[in-house]
Amino acid sequence: MADSANWVLYEEGFDPQLIHHKETLFTIGNGYLSTRGAFEEGYPNDRRATFVHGVFDDVPIVFTELANAPDWLSMAIFLDGERFSLDSGTVCHYERKLDLRTGLLKREVKWVSPSGRSARLVFERFTSLADPHVMLIRCQVTPEFQGRVEFRATLNGNMDNEGVVHWSWVSQGQRDETVYLKNRTRATKIDLVTTMRLVGVAGTFLDTQFCDVKNSPTLSLGLQALPGERLVVDKYVTIATSRDAEDALGLALDHLSKVRNFSTALEANCEAWAKEWERSDVVIDGDDEAQIATRFSLFQLLISAPRNDDRVNIGAKTLSGFGYRGHSFWDTEIFMLPFFTYTAPHIARNLLNYRYQRLPAARENARRNGFEGAQFPWESAATGEETTPTWVPHWADRTQLVRIWTGDIEIHISADIAYAVYQYWRVTGDDQWLIDKGAELILDTANFWAARSEYNAESDRFEYTDVIGPDEYHEHVDNNYATNSLAKWNLQTAFQVLDWLEAHAAQKKAKLVDQLALSEERLARWRVVIDKMYLPIQSSGLIEQFQGYFRRKAVDLAAMEPRNISIQALLGIQGTNMTQVLKQPDVLMVLHLLREYYCDEVLRVNYDYYTPRTDLTYGSSLGPSIQAIMACEVGNIEDAYRCFILTARADLRDARGNADDGIHAASAGGTWQAIVFGFAGLRLSAQGWTINPRLPAHWKQLKFKFFYHGEQQVVEVTNPKLKP
Repeated sequence: MADSANWVLYEEGFDPQLIHHKETLFTIGNGYLSTRGAFEEGYPNDRRATFVHGVFDDVPIVFTELANAPDWLSMAIFLDGERFSLDSGTVCHYERKLDLRTGLLKREVKWVSPSGRSARLVFERFTSLADPHVMLIRCQVTPEFQGRVEFRATLNGNMDNEGVVHWSWVSQGQRDETVYLKNRTRATKIDLVTTMRLVGVAGTFLDTQFCDVKNSPTLSLGLQALPGERLVVDKYVTIATSRDAEDALGLALDHLSKVRNFSTALEANCEAWAKEWERSDVVIDGDDEAQIATRFSLFQLLISAPRNDDRVNIGAKTLSGFGYRGHSFWDTEIFMLPFFTYTAPHIARNLLNYRYQRLPAARENARRNGFEGAQFPWESAATGEETTPTWVPHWADRTQLVRIWTGDIEIHISADIAYAVYQYWRVTGDDQWLIDKGAELILDTANFWAARSEYNAESDRFEYTDVIGPDEYHEHVDNNYATNSLAKWNLQTAFQVLDWLEAHAAQKKAKLVDQLALSEERLARWRVVIDKMYLPIQSSGLIEQFQGYFRRKAVDLAAMEPRNISIQALLGIQGTNMTQVLKQPDVLMVLHLLREYYCDEVLRVNYDYYTPRTDLTYGSSLGPSIQAIMACEVGNIEDAYRCFILTARADLRDARGNADDGIHAASAGGTWQAIVFGFAGLRLSAQGWTINPRLPAHWKQLKFKFFYHGEQQVVEVTNPKLKP
């Protein structure tokens, strides 16, 4: 899949059975939008899609979803009247390459039409990182016949989300050599404008035509075909929405007017990408698969990262597919955000600002559930309201419905967000952002945890009952250790923030104390909740994942091999719920997040106990990266690498069979974390940062960079047993 430089994702030969998986892998984007790797000319039953950050529209059951934008890719090619398509004629040669350094996607095809006309076709496209409103396609055709080649470029507004139509046609037209199309989402009334120019670059031009087809305006160029003479046509496209400017058409036209030519735009794009990689690249010497997989993961994070918009988040499937409807989860704060916090703090700040701006919705969510403070939704989209569906069709029987409880009782996300806020502050030293926004997030989530806590008078302790922890195989459990631990941490950290504000921003503290009603009586209750939080731990150091977990049925996972589906798919939701099998180990998760509070022996005891009970390969895609970090912590580097490579292969090898739906964004972020926090052993303390390297035996050297308090740090770790 990769070339010798470990920068290029490579596909040799066309397999129509893999088309949807490859559409996901060859997604390109620029932080404003992403486009799946569908073919310009189309293919039967493809899942072509472009998603623009923040462009949501209403939909039944799941409330809202990113609307599949009008298709800017469409480029039909006719060889003497025969339409080029990979589902007809003969494909003599096929290869596709995605250069991760620049985001340039290139495809080369040697094709013979049904009637025997032969041509070599080359498609190149990119979405500009230098100007995120700009996308370009270059199409080259070298015919082996004499006649005519016609290029038809279309802006297609007739797009849907797997049958759900979100767009209404508003207007279209032609201005000089530019064509435009304006559409509007049906419920949310967001305008989206696409503009296009079709430019002949090489060849003998015969004619040009504008076809004013409603919702599919088309420009065509006819060129003379001579054997061996290369024909080159460029398609310039811009996209803008009413989220960007009131006059979206004017904005799109303005950006199009600044596109000089393909080469100049590509050069600017390459320069922008060079700056991104200078900050974020990870170099692994001695493991080609790990190297290309890591860069692929980072590329997917970078193309989904909002650089100029703090009103959006990154969905669990980025902008690369229809999975999860573009909704964001704790995946962002716990799995993706650390990469940005350490390598691109400006992006991390945008993502955290998204949460801050949705504090009113989180407060309303808490109020609606009978609590004070800020309770963030399990699934979030444009408004910050809860968007988790209550019922969804069963994956094995679409006539049956499954009750989804995560939106009701998976509450740890509020502490996850507070954790991400605190981590950002520790890493960046951005005191002003903490004063302006971060402190309020930590304090009002603490308000929620105090309000949500339940006092058990018989045992004289505070609890959280009827919850779902990160391990979603077990629903309606009491005293999930991860949830209780993070709630306590959130409350403790709120006191630290109040003390810091008293010393550095007393007026802001006074304002927040008044605004959030942090009376002495309320703070006194916080202290009692902290002191009496139920967090049992055995003398051996073993922690029970939730109350009653040890009494659940033990399952020998090794005896159930070989298999290619999850335990939940085998045993059913209720059957799995009654076992000790874990989708991902909550206890190891919290030991990772709150590492400074636990000794090495506690890590070892719990790693040894929970690892054989975890459905690591087919459970959660979120689990293996944390498992890799914890394996490093206990000194089991072989297991760490096994878990790391499982994370790194999640999409490249479609390890769970669902990459068609989009990139596993948490796995992408977890790949970076497994390397930096696991193999390099990066850890923060009050004195700064340290590393504790434990490289896989075959890695010669590891290099990466990160920012600490505004200064870029460079880490180079060499395996003493191997020479780089």
